[in-house]
Amino acid sequence: MRKNAKSKGENKEQAMTKEFFAAIEQLAEENSVSVEMLVEKIQDAILRAVKKEYDDYDDLLVNIDPENNIFDICVLRTVVDDEPIDMNEINIDEARAVCDPNAQLGDRVPFKLSIEKIGRVAAQSAKQTIHRDIKIFERDKLINQFKDKDKEAVSAVVQKVEPETGNAVITIDKNEIYFHRNDQIPGEVLKEGQIIKVYVSITAVADKKAQVSEKKPMVKVSRRCNELVKRLFELEIPEIYDGTVEIKGIAREAGSRTKIAVSTKDPNVDPVGACIGPKHSRIEKIVEELNGEKIDIIVYDEDLSVYIAHALAPATVLSVTTEEIDNAENPEKKDKKCTVTVPNNQLSLAIGNKGQNAKLAARLTMCKVDIKPENPIE
Repeated sequence: MRKNAKSKGENKEQAMTKEFFAAIEQLAEENSVSVEMLVEKIQDAILRAVKKEYDDYDDLLVNIDPENNIFDICVLRTVVDDEPIDMNEINIDEARAVCDPNAQLGDRVPFKLSIEKIGRVAAQSAKQTIHRDIKIFERDKLINQFKDKDKEAVSAVVQKVEPETGNAVITIDKNEIYFHRNDQIPGEVLKEGQIIKVYVSITAVADKKAQVSEKKPMVKVSRRCNELVKRLFELEIPEIYDGTVEIKGIAREAGSRTKIAVSTKDPNVDPVGACIGPKHSRIEKIVEELNGEKIDIIVYDEDLSVYIAHALAPATVLSVTTEEIDNAENPEKKDKKCTVTVPNNQLSLAIGNKGQNAKLAARLTMCKVDIKPENPIE
């Protein structure tokens, strides 16, 4: 009867071991990691969990061997000739019967523990550790795959869009990336299968769940940052790519309007014309990629007054006066302020809808802008 019970117990453990290794293979395949790497992580996680659960044991071993279908958890016990004082000792007769027929006094022999006796707490702890290790591996793997794309605009395919939130899943070289709505162009509606350009950056982000304050690298994609516009101009305009025309500044209200300042040292090149292209062919490609966003291309000028006048285009500017003012946050620093005079009929154009034209001009030139009509109405 005892033999049958033992046989049933062994069969149950064999079935559990078989199920365990099948789960490892599935986990490795789902996460695109090697079985060897996963086994190493699981082995360490189970050992830590078991040590925490069974702190009476001095020396525990975990042996996971997928090739030979072995999953053992053992405690090393010292062979003694009398009654063991705890689970770290074993009588020589039991040691020779259960562990090693050649065991001698003082030997350290592995005593196999039942997998079922690991305990739910230990199993759950190991599971959480393994899950965390896999997430870290996936993150590191993704970071390595995107190193050559950092600070670049790349093509991505929209795989899925969440109707309620507008968040999307996109793929870049078969790697799935979660594309948050806040990083998309406002008003843009993405569709499954659509090919879009996104700006990739690897940034350090604080881990809110970590007990110790630390920052971990993560891959972020965006369509509303200024850098995307810059990279699109570099991709579409050869003169910018080869350095003949230089981008001096960008101010953007994503989804609505962008102002970009360009310059060149080549007297034979028109920087604005180069960006627009024959029959607006170059700029139209960029506008189309940005979902119809308006783009003002202006000529940069070292003279701040001239630069501000250009930045307020398409409005006509009559005069610009500049001055330095105190910085409210840093008394040692000075800010620049300018007063711009425009014809009365150009005032609303200079300010723009909801002040947008003036705001973008101020951000582009890094100067506070005060716009006044030529003849104020009393």
